[in-house]
Amino acid sequence: MPAPLLDIRDLSVEFVNNGLVTKALKDINISVRRGELLAIVGESGSGKSVTSLSILQLLPSPPAVYRSGSIELTIDTNTVDLLHASAAQLQSIRGNDVAMIFQEPMTSLNPVLTCGFQVMEAIKRHRKVSEKEAIARTIALFEKVKLPDPSALFARYPHQLSGGQKQRVMIAMAMSCDPALLICDEPTTALDVTVQKNILELIRELQAQNNMGVIFITHDLGVVAEIADRVAVMYRGEIVEQNSTAAIFQQPQHPYTKALLACRPALHPKGERLPVVSDFMQAEGKERFGQSATKGLQPEVELKPAPDLPPVLRVEHLKVYFPARKNLFGKVETYTKAVDDVSFEVYPGETLGLVGESGCGKSTLGRAILQLVGATGGEIRYKGIDLLKAPSKLLQSMRKDMQIIFQDPYSSLNPRITVGEAISEPLKVHGIISGRRARKEKVISLLEKVDLRPEHYDRYPHEFSGGQRQRIVIARALALEPSFVICDESVSALDVSVQAQVLNLLNDLKKEYGFTSIFISHDLSVVRYISDRIMVMNKGKIEETGSSEQVYRSPKSSYTMRLIESIPGGLASL
Repeated sequence: MPAPLLDIRDLSVEFVNNGLVTKALKDINISVRRGELLAIVGESGSGKSVTSLSILQLLPSPPAVYRSGSIELTIDTNTVDLLHASAAQLQSIRGNDVAMIFQEPMTSLNPVLTCGFQVMEAIKRHRKVSEKEAIARTIALFEKVKLPDPSALFARYPHQLSGGQKQRVMIAMAMSCDPALLICDEPTTALDVTVQKNILELIRELQAQNNMGVIFITHDLGVVAEIADRVAVMYRGEIVEQNSTAAIFQQPQHPYTKALLACRPALHPKGERLPVVSDFMQAEGKERFGQSATKGLQPEVELKPAPDLPPVLRVEHLKVYFPARKNLFGKVETYTKAVDDVSFEVYPGETLGLVGESGCGKSTLGRAILQLVGATGGEIRYKGIDLLKAPSKLLQSMRKDMQIIFQDPYSSLNPRITVGEAISEPLKVHGIISGRRARKEKVISLLEKVDLRPEHYDRYPHEFSGGQRQRIVIARALALEPSFVICDESVSALDVSVQAQVLNLLNDLKKEYGFTSIFISHDLSVVRYISDRIMVMNKGKIEETGSSEQVYRSPKSSYTMRLIESIPGGLASL
């Protein structure tokens, strides 16, 4: 049998900072052959990205120290240990023999260079072709990755493309020199399910055409079920399980693998508490999960919405238009209709799920309700008050009753103030609690409610993980004890296990505070789990509305059917 394309043996990596040693990888052993797709699965911090960056020697050293192991790349009959390769060898291999698609295309693409130039640059570096030929190859690659109007996109900048289009440009760049090995580091995280499905199909198609080896890094086991041949499961820097995809899904051996499989919302009915990783890891060595560790996972008493009461929120014929093109004299000629004649109601105690692809108008609708963006027309009545006609003073006083949990907690927290100050700020602004000590006690109580500790009060946002930051913005939103909360994509970019914790937390807090909410997401399986009703949005309009099970199991709109069919791993049918 020929040697593997990539063979990693006993790889151990540490980070040394001011004398402190952090063990990132411990004796990693994985291999990939041509034509094979290996998925590396695990939560954030498990060592997935450190493994991928080690292959191309992209970790800064120091602080990274390779304590042991080898990373052998075999092209034809020539084998190179990448750990001991010279700078010139690595430069020749990167982008040529081994290419990488990074997680966030917007930060990976240069914002001041056109998309075409950036792909063309890689071709000219490794293939020594003329400018004319490099341009032709780039446009051909854009066609290959199914970008619309490749010639026009060649001259566009990254900010002029959608998230899915930027990811396709990154794939075109990675494929520009026909690599033997393609490393995909979370290439579909936070993308719409429909865009994600297209990207996955594209990677598989390109792999078959070029007989590439592919390492696909993700925390989403649904994606793995869709495309992988083999799976390696990572936990705290170690490979805890490695097997064929079928074996991993049908007969998982390690409790951590079982946890990742079990905590997906699609597998659980509404009202059932989602299992989390700690349930499985604590059960290890005591009783098998399915006995004592399942306590507390049974359906709980739900806070039922009250449709016989007047609605808390009534939106009628709401329009939010943005100028798209102006003439020479500054008069607007065309508009982008982000929200186009939308009407709906939300009842006391209800969670209304709002689902749709990026750009459909979900977030604009949520922000318009809270008057964070101006409306072009229509009515927004909250508890009988028309918010579009309310004076600013009344609107400001009502803000404490209406809160929003933003999609990106890091950008919605001030990096210069501690999380304690961030949570206590709305209490001070609205004069809810007087006195610094009393406010601090209230904030510490809120931190404990969202499973954080009192000592976190004096820490800054950058000192927390993504899941912890999401808990902080939830605590801040609930500080004023609002009766209406909008959750805007609040779990879309989280690991599936952290997502389960946050969804459990939101359900617990809803039972305690009794608030009404709108839950915005592009993931229909998550929306189905947490919502009483689902409203599907497409191109600024409402496609259909119904109970969560009705929309999920028996969709009426072809658009909704397409969203459900795009859920990876066949999860919609479970």
